[in-house]
Amino acid sequence: MKTWQYSLIVFLGGCCYGILSTFVKLAYSAGFSSPEVTGAQYFFGAVLSWIGVLFIQKKRLDPKTIVKLLLSGIPFGLTGIFYYLSLQTLNASLAIVLLFQFIWIGSLYEWLFHKKKPTRRKLVLIGILLVGSLLAANVFSQEDFSVSWQGTLWALLAASTFALFLLLSASVGKSASPVLKSAFLSTGATITVFICFPPIFLLDPDRLFALSPYGLVLGIFGVLLPPLLYSIGMPHIGSGTGSIMTSSELPIAVLMSSIVLGEAVNGYQWIGIIVILCSIALGSCTPKEETGS
Repeated sequence: MKTWQYSLIVFLGGCCYGILSTFVKLAYSAGFSSPEVTGAQYFFGAVLSWIGVLFIQKKRLDPKTIVKLLLSGIPFGLTGIFYYLSLQTLNASLAIVLLFQFIWIGSLYEWLFHKKKPTRRKLVLIGILLVGSLLAANVFSQEDFSVSWQGTLWALLAASTFALFLLLSASVGKSASPVLKSAFLSTGATITVFICFPPIFLLDPDRLFALSPYGLVLGIFGVLLPPLLYSIGMPHIGSGTGSIMTSSELPIAVLMSSIVLGEAVNGYQWIGIIVILCSIALGSCTPKEETGS
């Protein structure tokens, strides 16, 4: 496969995340709590990941690789926990803009851990993406923001752990099949979430049945597909370029809110969406020497 094809795969992983916020809102409106929604998302995602493993030819992994993959799932689980905590005291628009800082944090990690200094071209793209995120998140049209240092800290921690997850997706368990790798990553994430949010809903059959439709959708698009797609694409494009591709999350989130929830999308947001998508298109054409592939 060519570099742009791997970039497209990571782009689709970002699109999957963009679907989540709409269904999280639907789950909340149905009366489910944040711990229930988060727990169901990771539980169903992990179960579906292991079902997928049953249908592939499995290559044995050594215990050391398994442990590394399980540990690499920790930042995956922490991202959801930290982000939901930030939403308790932050305006949703501000929270998603703070989460979007994973774009430059990902390039910083790549520089620190892999000695791959971001090029001027990549820095310009990151700057344009951040401006686009401010527009797409409708920040400039908000009359007031609920700002707290606790919420800001949680959101930035979510951005940091998400960037770390992207880095680990690109570098850990390269010899494992993407499906098996994704299963271990999602398992590590689920264990992390269950430690923080004990899965009490699993002991209530009626509650579990009612929560299942939301958990399945969130599990597929939030836990099953992203690690799988990142496991395929990230090792070939690097976490720095991968962070740019993953920014497809925000435009999809805005479009889904408009289509499914009927939320209005103003001119600023459309401009932001176009800016982000154009930047992603440019990022997918990253020269080979920048990706290291």
